[in-house]
Amino acid sequence: MHEVDMTRCLLLSMQSWRQRHDPATPLVSRVHLQVGQFTCVEPEQLCFTWSVAVQGSWLDGAQLEIETVPLVGRCIACGGTYQPEVANAYQSPCCRQPLEEIISGRELRIRSVDYTLPTPSSPIA
Repeated sequence: MHEVDMTRCLLLSMQSWRQRHDPATPLVSRVHLQVGQFTCVEPEQLCFTWSVAVQGSWLDGAQLEIETVPLVGRCIACGGTYQPEVANAYQSPCCRQPLEEIISGRELRIRSVDYTLPTPSSPIA
């Protein structure tokens, strides 16, 4: 399952991000992702594997919000951009050249994280 590997990568990235906030552990409510159409990642499956993986961890309850990034190619012959389609074998619609340059659609990145830092406990008088 491709999504399990992607979830592992996301967890490693989030752990690295968390270390920059030491000694406090951020309270994460949402992780905003950009996922390209050409990554072969199913957003619903990714959300499911994420929800299972974070149970009982410092990310428990954090939701994924996924923004799909369309597949866009550039035709080498004419320089135009287009959205390649499987039905057309990903060829350029203007001159039927094969897809040789992908401009977008392969992204899998964390765009932002919604979080708060815990407030220090008040000293007991």
